[in-house]
Amino acid sequence: MNADVRAELRGNNFDVVRRRNLSILLGRVHALGGISRAKMTHETGLNRSTIADLVAELVQLGLVVEAGPDQTSLVGRPSSVVVPSENIVAITVNPEVDAVTIGLVGLGGRVIRQVRYDTGRLLSAREAVNISAAVIAGMKGDLDSNYRTIGIGIAAPALVRESDGVLALAPHLGWIDEPITEMMREATGYPVYVANDASLGAVAESVRGAGVDGQELIYLNGGASGIGGGVITGGALMTGTTGYAGEIGHTLVNTNGLDCHCGAIGCLETEVRQEPLLEAVGLDLSQPDQLDALLKERYAAGDAAVVAVVDYQISFLARALANVVNIFNPEIIVLGGFLASLLAVAEESLTRQMRRSALEEPGLAVRFAQATFGDEILTLGAAELVFSHLIADPAATMRPAGERSVPNAEGHPA
Repeated sequence: MNADVRAELRGNNFDVVRRRNLSILLGRVHALGGISRAKMTHETGLNRSTIADLVAELVQLGLVVEAGPDQTSLVGRPSSVVVPSENIVAITVNPEVDAVTIGLVGLGGRVIRQVRYDTGRLLSAREAVNISAAVIAGMKGDLDSNYRTIGIGIAAPALVRESDGVLALAPHLGWIDEPITEMMREATGYPVYVANDASLGAVAESVRGAGVDGQELIYLNGGASGIGGGVITGGALMTGTTGYAGEIGHTLVNTNGLDCHCGAIGCLETEVRQEPLLEAVGLDLSQPDQLDALLKERYAAGDAAVVAVVDYQISFLARALANVVNIFNPEIIVLGGFLASLLAVAEESLTRQMRRSALEEPGLAVRFAQATFGDEILTLGAAELVFSHLIADPAATMRPAGERSVPNAEGHPA
């Protein structure tokens, strides 16, 4: 933990400092899945008695438990390890063009459950909310008996207006100005938070994935809904003035390209698409999970159709990523979905072409990585959206575990 964070831990107002300290400690427990008291003391610069008091408060709130001592310590008495409580959970929802995926994630990033409800067609926003609410209602007995549910996080393939959680535009779903936050809150009774799906993927990869502890990360995800992006800079998600930052899928790559739904011509997501890759290996839109293995096999074997479509898409992807590298100078670019499949079969070509177009220094500094979590990434990202509100002020969100409650629709204890 750097000097700036340590400086933030100190101040004149005791209550403000205490809340900030609780936030930082719970954040570390969540990100690491467990941390010893000794390591907390070392990272924060706080003394042992202060750490003990803060941990005791987090235990009383029901957010953490203390496990056995850390046997890896080579000096002094072993320190107990603080781990997330297993019953603190977030519900997640990810509407897609052909399905709605509902998840349950524990504090610490453990995916407990993930249910994909295939629809086979586009849904209205109201239908997606109703399906989600029905699945959540079916989980209610388990949730009430075994968990403390903090809220619902929605990962939406959409432009999300940050001020009120309205989906301003979800082009592949056909949704415009849908108040999905309000609809979901009314249908379930839980606090609800929503953000762009690719932005949440970027958060998941930066918190516990390929870009963990990285300060400058770009995440791009390719799926049936197109290409979405998220930008982590200075260790934080870039949202822009109204929450729309990171739309890298609409970078111009081909002046003679196809019309895009956004109104422009030759956007990245019109030239680099999942469907041609699936067709080249004989798969349909319902089989994206098989793309990675088949694409590797056919490309390595020199299948002419596969080589042609991969090389075509790599050329435009490299052009877009060169622009990204020049603008953001990232440490790492993480590719998910079918973009991860392209990276797996043609990383050398992608890197070479990107560096040919990018400025030399930032081009040499950046590295590529495949997304860590596969089909769980948006579930984890949506959960981070919920847990970030808990971590920001644990004591304001939760009552002590003995006073069983869940936050109300405004995110405060009922």
